[in-house]
Amino acid sequence: MIARLARLILRGVADLGRNPLAQALALGAVTLTAFLAGLFLLLLVNLNQALLSAGGEFVFQVYWASDAPLDTVRAQWQELDALPGFHAKTTYTPDQALAELGVALQGGAEALKTLPGGGLPPTAVVSLHAPGADPAEFVQQTLRALQGLPGVADIHYSALQVDLARSWQRFARTVLWPLIGLLGLTGALVVGNTLRLALAGRRDEVEILRLVGAGRWYIQLPLLVGGAVQGLLGGVLALGLLALAHLALADLAATPPLHMAFTFLPLAHCLALLAGMTLVGVLSSLVALRE
Repeated sequence: MIARLARLILRGVADLGRNPLAQALALGAVTLTAFLAGLFLLLLVNLNQALLSAGGEFVFQVYWASDAPLDTVRAQWQELDALPGFHAKTTYTPDQALAELGVALQGGAEALKTLPGGGLPPTAVVSLHAPGADPAEFVQQTLRALQGLPGVADIHYSALQVDLARSWQRFARTVLWPLIGLLGLTGALVVGNTLRLALAGRRDEVEILRLVGAGRWYIQLPLLVGGAVQGLLGGVLALGLLALAHLALADLAATPPLHMAFTFLPLAHCLALLAGMTLVGVLSSLVALRE
């Protein structure tokens, strides 16, 4: 049984060599459709990453009381590294903050030394990347963690960043991913019709096999294997073309004024593209056989 199944599978692969011109044209159409769908997905994935990175980065300015012991404050600065989504931080002692302000005010910060409390407080500027959860909830959790530090007098952050992150998440959920799904469905229909046309020329062969008493799986399995292999080959070739397109787009995105990191499709997306093209090949063969 296993040997017979293997022979049918090998026959389905070997049948792709029959009528090479028609098979090559069908494979070219499948590859082109998969490449265009993958290219659109590649652009959307990078756009999504760039906007989420811009909208999902939050900067908190944390001010300690002016009379807080500096050794205690420095120890708390080290604890900031453990915050969820920690990206970077910049810290200022009162003297460093005064020096920075003096540069900005061209020496006018000397007057701050006469202020009650001794001038500027110890300060930390913390940059955090929000995870995929609700950005507003992430901000509130971070605020609670920072307010729990002894000696913290005030915390500032931009509420506009929260609105930007939430707006982009809402746009991606309601518009972006449904659009990707519609594109995938359209590509599947194009690929399906292409493979059905390629199989139309073999209807006479199928009818002859039926007349001589060949079983259902003896007829269908090689055709299903051929459709699956053709869909898989089209997906592999499309990924190769996407890799070349990615190299060109990555160089373009890295040039001024963009300075943008352009990444290739994640492994999960690549596998989904290959699996989708293989499945479309099998389904198209099934539809062609039933017709």
